[in-house]
Amino acid sequence: MKAIIIAAGSGKRLGKISENLPKSLTDVNNKSILERQVESLRRNGVLDIIVITGPNPEKFTFSHLRYTLDEDYEQHDILGSLMAAKNYISGNVLILYSDILFEDKIINTILASTHDIGVVIDLDWKKAYENRTMHPESEAENVLLSENCNILEIRKGIQNMKQIVGEFLGIVKLSSKGSEIWNKKYEELEKTHVGKFHHAPSLKKAYITDMIQELIDSKIRVEPIFISGKWCEIDTPQDLERAKSLFTD
Repeated sequence: MKAIIIAAGSGKRLGKISENLPKSLTDVNNKSILERQVESLRRNGVLDIIVITGPNPEKFTFSHLRYTLDEDYEQHDILGSLMAAKNYISGNVLILYSDILFEDKIINTILASTHDIGVVIDLDWKKAYENRTMHPESEAENVLLSENCNILEIRKGIQNMKQIVGEFLGIVKLSSKGSEIWNKKYEELEKTHVGKFHHAPSLKKAYITDMIQELIDSKIRVEPIFISGKWCEIDTPQDLERAKSLFTD
């Protein structure tokens, strides 16, 4: 099992906190977000970790990690940054956003999954948006599920009172077969797709969620991995303060 951490973003919403510093290196109680992610992964047996960098790559100095630079990070959104490292998408892979923190039991649950393509989902997500005025509930990356817990839709701001709605953590797990499916579909899109791509203006500017929706619409099985436990996203100064209260060790 390897992990790919997408850390090519600039973290502009953090303002001066991340000025000239990659967002993933933001300090949370004397450890960066990236350091905390790596420690959790290693404690759970994931030792091969690749970090995709963008601006200020020289700031990444952790040893025993592999780095790859998304040279076109200014032209990409998160999917494009991931696919700049597509040579690493092989075998069993965890794909992670670089601005999330999680406790070990969440990683344990994810690693125990046997799906070819698994999307990590929290059903008890709304409480994390209480008093979160700088990043409201409408900005959550939501997952709409059927009564049988099949994934129907994934995008920001899903409002549906009649069906199950969870939040995507920003973690995808691929088996060897899942990695092949992911790469094959993306290569097809590179050759044939023109114009808007789901909720993105183009394939180049797409999010991971747009790619997942493409798989779903292509009748490729994408399974939910339901987790419970302590986790958070760090997107704003308000989020950072919340993270510091949750992850104190």
